[in-house]
Amino acid sequence: MGLYDRDYTQADFRPRHRYGPQMRFSFPRLTPAVKWLLIINIAAFVVTFLIEPLARFCFHWFSVFPAKGMSWQLWRLITYQFLHDTAGFGHILINMLWLFFLGPLLERTWGSKKFLIFYLVCGATGGVLYPLLVYIRWLPVAPLVGASGAILGVIAAVTILFPRLRVYVLGIFPVPLVVLTTIFAFISIVTLLRPNEFSNAGGQAAHLAGMATGAIYVFSKSWQAKFKSKIQSARWRSKIAARRNLQVEVDRILQKVHESGIHSLTTKEKRILKQATRSQQMQNKL
Repeated sequence: MGLYDRDYTQADFRPRHRYGPQMRFSFPRLTPAVKWLLIINIAAFVVTFLIEPLARFCFHWFSVFPAKGMSWQLWRLITYQFLHDTAGFGHILINMLWLFFLGPLLERTWGSKKFLIFYLVCGATGGVLYPLLVYIRWLPVAPLVGASGAILGVIAAVTILFPRLRVYVLGIFPVPLVVLTTIFAFISIVTLLRPNEFSNAGGQAAHLAGMATGAIYVFSKSWQAKFKSKIQSARWRSKIAARRNLQVEVDRILQKVHESGIHSLTTKEKRILKQATRSQQMQNKL
């Protein structure tokens, strides 16, 4: 199609929007890890919702339950993330909506493997903090289930990486994600400070641990990048200084050869000349 065949060059062309292009709301395209996390979570919920004996079995063996002898069953730190309260749909619905909308952002940024590890580690830290608070008798003993710790880690990471991102509460009201993240953190902290006055203190412990893990991971990647950059810069400066010193020494040796002949060189000086020749040959090949 040539330039003058295009519709916007025609005399009767009218733009679709009076004030230029407009942003359209669209659902995110699912990424592989997010897709499988959604499938596993929803499948586990449906099965435990429909089969009560299986639900009792799963909640007994796969939840984080800091009772005697169960705290050392480390598989629970992963499996509890795929179980949700079957008394209603709100718990899993909210978690999966956050995962559906925000998870692909991180997975496309980091890749599937890194994202999945990040997700599971954020959830696992929630499963670690809660038993610790039970151990010091700050919280009562109860089973802990749900992906909320991992989800809050995702929310924290997205907030830091995309600080201008807005989400639509109830699909209507645009709110900066940083505001919602701050509210979530505040609720978790207040609940843990006064656990006897609020329900779900154990869940809030998982929320706070997941958020902290997500934030620490993102900031640590920035620190690691700066640290690697400094190390590489220091190595480069060291190489430049070594080459400069070698060149100065080679110039001195060549001057000595010019004045006194090759036979006047010491064994060390001959070795330096060979090293300089080999280095120059390698540079020429590159």
